[in-house]
Amino acid sequence: MADPKEAYQQVEEELKKHISGKTEVIELLFIGLVANGHVLLEGVPGVAKTTMSKALADTIQADFKRIQCMPDLVPEDIVGQAYYDENRDIKLSKGPIFTNILLMDELNRAPPRTMSAFLEALEERQVTLGGQSMPLPKPFMAIATQNPLRIEGTEPLPKVLADRFVMRIEVTYPSMEEEEKMLRIKETEEHVETRKILTTADILELQQKAKSIVLPEESSQYLTKLVDATRKDIHIVMGASPRADISFLQCAKAKALIEGRSEVTKEDIRFLAKPVLSHRIVVRATGGIGVNGIIDGILASNK
Repeated sequence: MADPKEAYQQVEEELKKHISGKTEVIELLFIGLVANGHVLLEGVPGVAKTTMSKALADTIQADFKRIQCMPDLVPEDIVGQAYYDENRDIKLSKGPIFTNILLMDELNRAPPRTMSAFLEALEERQVTLGGQSMPLPKPFMAIATQNPLRIEGTEPLPKVLADRFVMRIEVTYPSMEEEEKMLRIKETEEHVETRKILTTADILELQQKAKSIVLPEESSQYLTKLVDATRKDIHIVMGASPRADISFLQCAKAKALIEGRSEVTKEDIRFLAKPVLSHRIVVRATGGIGVNGIIDGILASNK
């Protein structure tokens, strides 16, 4: 495998053949993969959430599956089921969760029972099928998309489930220039093949290398200071759990690695603050400030 920084630059360049703009979103998505975590992509329909997920899987030669979440989705649709064959022997039919990159499209449209069945896979990297605990492939990354508004049967994700995602990445509308470039991409897309940059073995190697990145004491103290501030802010009803510290650690190390550095900096922590914290805290009515505005205030008070 090439140098981690060079490898990421090649992946980013390849993804931009299929996606207009979204540079920061692409970086965060790759950081989540190297951090061995799962991510939430939040945005209105039609802003390339599915396209990005599929293109990322193609560039690393990963197995990719997609599940469209609906109110009638049941756990068996995700993990699979046990059944009797013609000889009355029990057989296991694996569901789409047995893959490298799983896209759960519109997760906040799935019923609570199905969401709870998803918890074991996110946390333990295994599922229980036919009474057996079965490990998921490595690497395994779940990308869940959700609509930002309560429209057409969607509900906010339970915090116990949202907390399992290392980051929540906002995918916004493109600028006019990006939207025009998107049209040019669509005109030639069928003639552009996705180049295979890395393999799943390379991703596992990157995940191991990320663990060796150093977290200096200054960065460690700053990280915990930000998380603690979410528990004391008057605008926040429920602050971030200690799992936020772990997500900060994993993602900051991954970011330093793909940028060619050996240590985590305070700037890494600040860059990751909104993606790591925004889906973990519960805010009061803020008069239009919103969760990102509150995190901006915490960052401004803790430099």
